[in-house]
Amino acid sequence: MTDTMTAIAVEGGKGPAEALKPEEIARPAPGPGQILIKVKAAGVNRPDILQRLGGYPPPPGAPATMGLEVAGEVVTAAGRWKVGDKVCALLGGGGYAEYAVCDARHALPIPRGLDFVQAAGLPETVFTVYANVFEHGSLKAGETFMTHGATSGIGVTAIQMAKAAGAKVIATARGAAKAAQAKALGADVAIDATSEDFAEVAKVEGGVDVVLDMVGGDYFAKELDALKTGGRIVFIAALGGGEISFPAFRIMQKRAVITGSTLRPRDADEKARLAAEVERVVWPWIEAGKLKPVVDATFPLREAAKAHAHLEGGEHLGKVVLTVD
Repeated sequence: MTDTMTAIAVEGGKGPAEALKPEEIARPAPGPGQILIKVKAAGVNRPDILQRLGGYPPPPGAPATMGLEVAGEVVTAAGRWKVGDKVCALLGGGGYAEYAVCDARHALPIPRGLDFVQAAGLPETVFTVYANVFEHGSLKAGETFMTHGATSGIGVTAIQMAKAAGAKVIATARGAAKAAQAKALGADVAIDATSEDFAEVAKVEGGVDVVLDMVGGDYFAKELDALKTGGRIVFIAALGGGEISFPAFRIMQKRAVITGSTLRPRDADEKARLAAEVERVVWPWIEAGKLKPVVDATFPLREAAKAHAHLEGGEHLGKVVLTVD
C-alpha cells in the first residue's frame, strides 16, 4: 500500500459533471474505531450531484471527496472486522477513491450471493428507505405505501422493501415505460404521472397510509388528497420545489403526520443504531431474495464524470456504480 491514492476531485471546487477529475491525494489513515477499506466499488447518488454543484457540503470532519457508500475489503481492522473481510459501508464522504475510512459500526457484511458492485449500491438507499419509510413513516404490513421516482435508486429499493414488509405498493414514474418497469419490480399499482392523476388513482385504490416524497412542490396537495386518515407523508428531497402550501385544517381533519429527514448529517451513534437495524431487518430480506439490487450501469472510477452525466440524464433504472481496479 502506498501513501497516496487516486480519488475524484471537483475541478474549481464546483461545476458540471465534466469538472470531475482524477487526482492523487494522501491515502486516509483510520482513527480509533475506524476501518480502512480498499474500495472495489462505490455507489453514485443524487446528493453527490448536489455536492458537486456546491449545494451539499460534507458535514464537519467528513472527507471533501464525494461518495456516500462503498463496498470492498478491510485492510485495517477495527471493531468486529478483521483484515480481508468483505464489507459494504455508509460514509459521510470519501467513497470516490481507492481507499476509504469509516466508523467500523457503519459497515455491514456483504449479503450472501452479492458481488462488490451490487453491494456498493445498498447502504445509502437502504438506510434512507428504512429510516424514512419504516421508522419515520411507521409503515406496517397490510398498509398502502406510495413512492415517487419509481425507477430511481431510492424508488427501486423502496418498492421492494415495502413489498417485503407486506405492504401494498403504489409507485409513480414519469412515462409509460418507467411505470412498466415499476410494475415489473413488484409495485401493485404503477402510475404514469405524465398522463394520469396519481391522487385519483390512489383514491380508487382505497387511499395511501405512507408516502415517500422526493418531489415536493405541487405533489404535496395531491398526496394529502390521497392520504388516508392518520396517514404519513415523509420528505427526503424536493426536486419539484422546496416550498409547499400547508392547508392546516385539511391536515388536522386527516390527522396527517408530515415529516422528513436527511441521512448524512446524523451523528455516528445514530448511524450505528440504524446500521444494526438494517442488518437485523433488511439483510434477511436480501438473502431471501425479496430485495435484489438493481444496477443500471457501471463506470470506472476515473470516468466519474460520465457516471454523473448518466445519472443526471434520468433514464436509469436503479443504481449507477463506480468500479475500482
